[in-house]
Amino acid sequence: MTEPARILVVGGGYVGMYTALRLQRQLRAELRSGAAEIVVVTPEPYMTYQPFLPEAAAGSISPRHVVVPLRRVLDRCRILIGEVRSVDHAERTATLSTLATDEEGTGPVELAYDELVIAPGSVSRTLPVPGLAEHGIGFKTVEEAIGLRNHVIEQMDIASSTRDPAIRDAALTFVFVGGGYAGVEALAELEDMARYTARYYHNVKPGDLRWVLVEATGRILPEVGEKMGRYAVRELRARNVDVRLETRLDSCEDRVAVLSDGTRLPTRTLVWTAGVRPAPLLAATDLPLDGRGRIRCTARLSVEGVEHAWAAGDAAAVPDVTSGEPGGECAPNAQHAVRQARVLAENVVASLRGQPLKEYAHAYAGSVASLGLHKGVAHVYGRKLKGYPAWLMHRAYHLSRVPTFNRKARVLAEWTLSGLFKREIVSLGSLEHPRAEFELAASPPPGDDHEPSS
Repeated sequence: MTEPARILVVGGGYVGMYTALRLQRQLRAELRSGAAEIVVVTPEPYMTYQPFLPEAAAGSISPRHVVVPLRRVLDRCRILIGEVRSVDHAERTATLSTLATDEEGTGPVELAYDELVIAPGSVSRTLPVPGLAEHGIGFKTVEEAIGLRNHVIEQMDIASSTRDPAIRDAALTFVFVGGGYAGVEALAELEDMARYTARYYHNVKPGDLRWVLVEATGRILPEVGEKMGRYAVRELRARNVDVRLETRLDSCEDRVAVLSDGTRLPTRTLVWTAGVRPAPLLAATDLPLDGRGRIRCTARLSVEGVEHAWAAGDAAAVPDVTSGEPGGECAPNAQHAVRQARVLAENVVASLRGQPLKEYAHAYAGSVASLGLHKGVAHVYGRKLKGYPAWLMHRAYHLSRVPTFNRKARVLAEWTLSGLFKREIVSLGSLEHPRAEFELAASPPPGDDHEPSS
């Protein structure tokens, strides 16, 4: 018997999940007969639909509905929860560690493959800002989104109970660094949520909360265009959000955010959303990289100058054949990633069957962004929308894009219920340390040296 053709998919994000999903559909006969095998290696057993993270942080959507379980969706694939440490494509092997290898203590294992789809995505791009590693909060995962929600409500609890004005001011000051989608939408949704929550505190008013958005360039939300970006700034400032353009964060040591314009902001909340960079894994491969550390690809989504290797999404530099400009590349966003995954999967199947490949070509349709409940901006197919229509378009677009009918129905149901009932304002910060209560109960009281009775 011949060995099945093994397709290794590295990463379970947009590109990884959608590629594997389309592969298992198009290779149904080969998978059933054992002629092919799809292996997906991913650190988490789910795909996170990141555009819904701000609403999850604000409590409009349950966290479990922001993620898609890979084992349910990719039921004909082999899912390995672990991390690929390096790739030797010349030898067609990937070195990876899983939860089992960590428990066994045997070290990483090698996995052979025939076709490689490498899509590990991106990680937060941090800068050597003093104090950032100690006090910064990211916003790329569902855990970070829920942790931030709990943190914001906890700061309001601290402000409500302290007698120290300095502690109160720091607790009620929230600094967000980065004026892209993640930073603006997260700030807008959380500001909405906190303003609503303040009505349940006898000594915290919405005007007591200070929200600061720091952006190094002269505009925010560049994806929706300059005019809509200016509107977004006006909308945020009308809600008393302090938007600082052409300003950088120089330091956040000792819980004091020091800005490049000289402003010092004592704060207990600093959210860092200033861009992303390719996953570190790419540097541990023998695949060609560009100056920004991304894999160089052809328009067919194959790795440049390499056979049997494919890439797309944040980790790939994909030529934009629709731009009309030499050297133009596709933007690293979800819109391109989902469509690239479809073409990538079809080209992998065509390669296995000896059929011609096709190029990825998709003209950018536009962008939508939420600025909180019933507020948004949009620039779609040349048309500019703002306010409620843009917010409605934002929801409709992302509802159509979230994977599986199950998730669509659950999200729509939650939106409907949230419109009928009041917001939830509960902080479940103890979820982040579930054993803390038991460890406290199991610890002997100070000075108690007695052995427990049998």
